[in-house]
Amino acid sequence: MVAGKTATENRCRPEKNRQRRPLIQAGLISLFTVHWSLFTLFVTSQNLSPATNEAFAPGEYLSYEVYYDSPVTGKVSAGVATAEVRFERKTLEGRKTFHLVGTGRTRGAFNLFFKVDDRFESYVDEELLVPWKFIRRTCEGDYRYDDEVRFNQFTGSYSSTRKHKTMPKGTQDLISALYLARTYDFSGALPGDDFPVTFLLDDSIYVSVIRYVGSEDLLIDLGSFRCLRFQPLVVTGNVFSQPYPMDVWITDDKNHIPVLIKSAVIIGSVKLELTECKGLANPMTSMIAPAENQKSGKKSKP
Repeated sequence: MVAGKTATENRCRPEKNRQRRPLIQAGLISLFTVHWSLFTLFVTSQNLSPATNEAFAPGEYLSYEVYYDSPVTGKVSAGVATAEVRFERKTLEGRKTFHLVGTGRTRGAFNLFFKVDDRFESYVDEELLVPWKFIRRTCEGDYRYDDEVRFNQFTGSYSSTRKHKTMPKGTQDLISALYLARTYDFSGALPGDDFPVTFLLDDSIYVSVIRYVGSEDLLIDLGSFRCLRFQPLVVTGNVFSQPYPMDVWITDDKNHIPVLIKSAVIIGSVKLELTECKGLANPMTSMIAPAENQKSGKKSKP
């Protein structure tokens, strides 16, 4: 880390109004942050044993368009989000790691009333697929939250910017969880199956579940895909009125790439839709037809 004022500090005012945070996270723009946490719900706490990874490799790059959709506004583009596996590799705690980076930012008119510029990094053990280091730089309107977490997976503890605490061995962070989930074999899953998860967020350990809904064909602007659909369990309240208001579709192939994320909010919904993918570890066998071969009206989008 470089001493002195960071680029994040230049962009944002100091952290405040934390009581507003739950509403902001569930709202339109803050899904740049939430979309990573959605995928943590795929991931169970694990023993420290080698994991099989055929889903991703260095050089992979995914890009998403973020939309807000409601009867009042229609479909409005709000910004972009990216996820990539850097070619750079680093050794931490004597272990070789993948360098995973996720970003989210607003663009256009949305910057005028609620600017977002988020960046998340995770250094994940190449063999065990557990994180050793997590970096968070969150800038959303007047809210800022920076953190750096060092995991000790062998002792079951972590040290963040603010605390030092114990944790279950194999605990994931927001980015590592996304990639570990993609390595899972869902071929034996049945609709209604629930998957438990343990993850670290803001110095707290959370346990929740996701529910497997089934397989579906999905049409997006990039083309049509065979997908697996999941619904993460979230806490009900003023923003979420039902226990499963979020839906996640991933490709039904070895890559398990998130194709679409849809989240219901108070009015309308927020969607993250895949717009670009390159450097994949496997052929995209789940693609039924690319965008140029789609016939108008053949399928409707969720």
